[in-house]
Amino acid sequence: MSKSDSASRLLLGTASTWETKFEQWSKPPSQSEQARCDNAIKAIRNAVSNSSRLRSRSITVFPQGSYRNRVNVRRDSDVDVGVMCHDVFLTHYPPGKSNADFGYSDAGYSFGQFKNELEDALVSHFGRAAVHRGNKAFDIKENSYHVEADVAPLFEFRHHLEGGAYIGGVALVPDKGFRIENFPERLLDHWPQLPLHYENGVSKNSNTSRSYKGVVRILKKLRNEMEEAGIAAAEPIPGFLIECLVWNAPDNCFSHQTWDADIQSVLTHLWSATKEDTTCNEWCEVNGIKFLFQQSQKWTRAQAHAFVDAAWTFVGVR
Repeated sequence: MSKSDSASRLLLGTASTWETKFEQWSKPPSQSEQARCDNAIKAIRNAVSNSSRLRSRSITVFPQGSYRNRVNVRRDSDVDVGVMCHDVFLTHYPPGKSNADFGYSDAGYSFGQFKNELEDALVSHFGRAAVHRGNKAFDIKENSYHVEADVAPLFEFRHHLEGGAYIGGVALVPDKGFRIENFPERLLDHWPQLPLHYENGVSKNSNTSRSYKGVVRILKKLRNEMEEAGIAAAEPIPGFLIECLVWNAPDNCFSHQTWDADIQSVLTHLWSATKEDTTCNEWCEVNGIKFLFQQSQKWTRAQAHAFVDAAWTFVGVR
């Protein structure tokens, strides 16, 4: 039984209209859309396995982003795919530490070489016209068989802590700019048993009776409607930020009988908590490692608060 089914008689007027929308928005994309995403991932795996140079390397091809975390919506019709080489790895050390402290040595295979080899593999499989090389990733044009895909070349990444332990992740070196590090999920058996983005999302969804991911999808769709309506506060807000904001809402915000009540509870908490830096400065991304609001992020706490405030007004919560 859906949330709207269980409480439909309690809803009147505008609230009932929003509940109907929220019920629809809470659902993942259709099976046909999912199949086209799966086809894109399979095609990229085939491109890598058919490359004579990449075939000899230790490479993991994996879906990431909203598709992998099951919070994608119709407007997010493309799929993000990571291609991680783990013959070598990039590192972060505590202050004063270096390769010598951990018994590592410099590898003879550069990130730039790997990205070039991946480009050759993608072009060989999809054709030059279908592959665009961006600063960070490759864009693969959609066709009747698969959706558009963003393919990120990645190296294994080890974030070392004091005492010698490390957190496993991935790193990307743009053609121009600084290295980007992330922690999408536990991808390799030799990584420590630590929950990362994917695992934390699954746990949150389980703890909230599968309402967490539904609320993320609803707010992502709501953000899209707000942007289409010309609401400026929605424009700088990526779906990833919405996913992280909702993850930081307490589990009891998701315990109501209707989606409308869950959305009101989540927005109320986010509005209050993002008013000041001090009340959310320790919030993290869903990976539980990287702080959500810091100078290196593409968004600010003030932008997040403005979005929540505008969303609150848009759905008539106040």
